Amino acid sequence: MYFKAILLLPVLIGLGGCLGNDTERGIAGAAGGAVISGATGGSPVTGAVIGGAAGYLCRDLNVPGCRNE
Repeated sequence: MYFKAILLLPVLIGLGGCLGNDTERGIAGAAGGAVISGATGGSPVTGAVIGGAAGYLCRDLNVPGCRNE
């Protein structure tokens, strides 16, 4: 189960880069993380925390395409 969640993490980061600021990416990441984690049998709360952090911090981590407009 955790293997599926780890494989889907890049998807969350990639989708988070399409939004205009850190807050929007954090909210989208949290929502996406909760949905994906719940669908793969994990905890939606944990998925939301990880997805939100990934979305919010992607600009700080220099993920390509993740910048504020």
